[in-house]
Amino acid sequence: MRRVVVTGMGAVTPIGNNIDEYLSALMEGKCGISEITLFDTAGYEARLGAEVKGLKVEDYIDKKEARRMDRFCVFGMVAAIQAMNDANIKEGDYDPYRFSVIVGSGVGGVGTVEDESLKFAEKGPSRVSPFYVPMIISNILPGQIAIKYNCKGSVLAVVTACTSGTNAIGEAYRQIKSGYADAAVCGGSEAGITKAGVAGFINMKALTTSKDPSRASIPFDAERSGFVIGEGSAMLVLEELESAKRRGAKIYAEIVGYGSTCDAHHITAPDPEAQGAANAMAQAIKEANIAPSQVSYINAHGTSTPLNDLCETKAIKMVFGEYAKKVPVSSTKSMTGHLLGAAGAIEAVASILAINHSFIPPTINYKVPDPELDLDYVPNAMRKHEVKYALSNSFGFGGHNGSLLFKKWE
Repeated sequence: MRRVVVTGMGAVTPIGNNIDEYLSALMEGKCGISEITLFDTAGYEARLGAEVKGLKVEDYIDKKEARRMDRFCVFGMVAAIQAMNDANIKEGDYDPYRFSVIVGSGVGGVGTVEDESLKFAEKGPSRVSPFYVPMIISNILPGQIAIKYNCKGSVLAVVTACTSGTNAIGEAYRQIKSGYADAAVCGGSEAGITKAGVAGFINMKALTTSKDPSRASIPFDAERSGFVIGEGSAMLVLEELESAKRRGAKIYAEIVGYGSTCDAHHITAPDPEAQGAANAMAQAIKEANIAPSQVSYINAHGTSTPLNDLCETKAIKMVFGEYAKKVPVSSTKSMTGHLLGAAGAIEAVASILAINHSFIPPTINYKVPDPELDLDYVPNAMRKHEVKYALSNSFGFGGHNGSLLFKKWE
């Protein structure tokens, strides 16, 4: 089996529109949550979101081209362009048929679905955009990336709800490790802050109704009451190690483990026994051939919902035993909100940044300890800490569980 390294990264998030801004915000403990501005929230019980702000799309994509993309696709293209520029891969470095693109999105072009459905209802079928179908399908983003960079290998869309980004990176890793590809662009993108999307999450009691941004996304806090919806994208460029070294690539980290399981329990609720989540973590650690006590940091799924945070804590204890209370665990969703299908991708980037800059991102706005949640959640301020192995968790509706394990490049 071949070794797989990360050589490029890009990010569009509620707390920064490139890697440098995102890193600075993670270290600062910046909160990206505020009142939703993308639509009028009058009549909505939940009014907070974590929106992408100040993104200059025209710096990356032609304005006419961007108008023919859904918001999720725009975010993903910007992040992919950043990652490819960062990796500095040139034409001829790779056989196009050995270059894959695997990208996750939970809801794809849901904003376009809403807008065009309303247009159809009010003005009739002739007024629906001819770009409607290619704008809404989730696979259009990996397709657009492939077109831009002439990637003719395996180009796939992953849809596993909030685990989509993690699974996309994990499957790209497996392709390269097993010899089916030499390089890949992978990650996740989401733009689910829409009228019907938010209403749906409210009506299933998943979103917090807190009106205070500092007490809304509060993972592991006793007063947590639901997640805050976010949007954005992150992309990685993965390469087979020897190929990356031959072209003199900058290496951020090595991927050494990936676990993927399903609870097979409930359409939205996690298994209260937490066995599936635990097995995903255990698989990643086993593949890396390390002991659980060698993991330096866990970037938790940490959604700020009562059940998720309890079950994830239980799963960590199952895998790590007595070491569970010693390993730093934090949820960057306290800063970014929950990016749904893009969450695992931006959190993978956070984990890699933690490795490269020797720090643990904080769980901000943590105030009220929960007696049942007794791990080291790195409350409120980042912590300087040497990180050799970072584990990133994602869990999604449908019972999907995914864990990625990154190792410091030495």
